[in-house]
Amino acid sequence: MKLKELESCLQQVDGFEEPKILLEQYPTSPHIAGCMLYTIHNTFDDIQNKLVADLGCGCGVLSIGAAVLDAGLCVGFDIDEDALDIFKGNVEDFELSNIDMVQCDVCSIGSSYAKKFDTVIMNPPFGTKHNQGIDMQFLQTAISMASTAVYSLHKTSTRDHIQKKANDWKVKMEVIAVLSEQQEYKESYAEP
Repeated sequence: MKLKELESCLQQVDGFEEPKILLEQYPTSPHIAGCMLYTIHNTFDDIQNKLVADLGCGCGVLSIGAAVLDAGLCVGFDIDEDALDIFKGNVEDFELSNIDMVQCDVCSIGSSYAKKFDTVIMNPPFGTKHNQGIDMQFLQTAISMASTAVYSLHKTSTRDHIQKKANDWKVKMEVIAVLSEQQEYKESYAEP
């Protein structure tokens, strides 16, 4: 699938009508989601036939994109029942069978999903609305869940902090692409 086709497909995903500010429910645009997923799929081969987790999935744009790119199964995790209701409607509209969802607090997943997924994708809350450090909690959970790679969107201003945390956690971090002046996505994975 071409990038423009993927972006066009993702424009059909319904988003939040009333996002919850405290949960930092900002949308991942079809352009950013498309670029991120296209690169993960075509450059790193970390989606097709893989078990993919989407942490803080919201309405499901990343999950749906991964499913459209033939993930073996993509499981979206989110704390908000309203977001998952929108996600469920999107999955039904797209008639996708390789998607599932779990309502839970991503920061409380613990070891129940340790190394159960090939790839973890996410656009985590940045911790700007009374949730300081939540982005690092999401990242640490993602690293514990992934057996191969984590792809995560972050503010460019947090790059040095994330690199320090990656070093502390003994994982390799690479900046894959800067998608806008505010966000970039990174690949992090455990050292063998």
